[in-house]
Amino acid sequence: MSSWFEERRADKVADAQQRREDRAFESELRRKEAREAKKERREDEAQQRRDRAARRQARAARREKTFTPGNVYRKGTLALVAASALASLPAQVAHFVKISVMLLPLPFALEGAAWVMAAGVAYADERKLPAWVRWLLRALSMGAAGYAASINYTYGAETNASVAWGLAGVTVMGPAVFEIRQWVSTLSASVVDPKKRAEEKARARHEKRRRKDHGDVVGLAKQLVSAAPYGTLSFENAFAAAWEIKYGTRTPGMTPALHGEKLASSKAYAAAMDAANGSPVSTRGRLLELLHPAPVQRFETPKKSQVVSDLSPSVNKAPEKASKGPRKPPPPHRRTKGDSVPFGDVAKKQHSHEARTRLAVNGHHH
Repeated sequence: MSSWFEERRADKVADAQQRREDRAFESELRRKEAREAKKERREDEAQQRRDRAARRQARAARREKTFTPGNVYRKGTLALVAASALASLPAQVAHFVKISVMLLPLPFALEGAAWVMAAGVAYADERKLPAWVRWLLRALSMGAAGYAASINYTYGAETNASVAWGLAGVTVMGPAVFEIRQWVSTLSASVVDPKKRAEEKARARHEKRRRKDHGDVVGLAKQLVSAAPYGTLSFENAFAAAWEIKYGTRTPGMTPALHGEKLASSKAYAAAMDAANGSPVSTRGRLLELLHPAPVQRFETPKKSQVVSDLSPSVNKAPEKASKGPRKPPPPHRRTKGDSVPFGDVAKKQHSHEARTRLAVNGHHH
């Protein structure tokens, strides 16, 4: 029996422990879910704040873009134009209907003519039409507006002078304000950046100076451009070709006389530096000293042969003991191809350059 009670007690203890663990697990799960829900709420609130801030920035950007001086001026002008048309039409309609109902379309035709001609001025400015076209359209627009203003003045004069002048003024105000708006827009479009304007002026001065100093080359370049197919030869390329035709070189500004003067100056400079330093400092002089250094003779022997023998030292060396018979002299030295060190490429180019310099200084040009 004791074993059964012990087992029963152990089962109850195990069940109690399991219930405690289950409650702890459920509590931890609820806390975790609460933390996750709180985190999601914070993220949602942060996202909502970011969205509200973005919408505010977008509205501010739209307001800033909408309420710029240019937009306010353009949209305000259109509002004034609409108010002018609405204020001038009723008086004209009443005036013409009083005469005859058949004249009802006439006030709309007058107002339409004024506004169509004003729009024609804007179209002429956009298409860069001649000035007389724009002035003709302006005259027609203001003529139609003036006739409508006179009708409104007559109608308003039946009440009092203030009404008459008010109706006449509002009738003319719309086309006049629209024309001023178009005039301002045209002037704004024609404004050039100061840097661009300065560059254009500098370019114009350069072209003027080029025509003055090199008129013959400019004339020949224009002939080359006109002779080539349209758009295939630019003026700068034609000018370079014309300069080469005139002076034999594509280097801008250089002439045969200037090339000769440059070579003579280089030679005079090299000679002056040689004289000042007491030794050759020119390129050719340095190369010659490097390739063929001057021999230093410490002892002079009389009657020393100037011909260097190609024989080995053992052959050239005199025997220590005198031979019994007459000694046969060695064969004379004969120069063969490849027995001396050739000049380097730099030395050859320098020698060729100095040869051309001497020809240029003496008046020979190729």
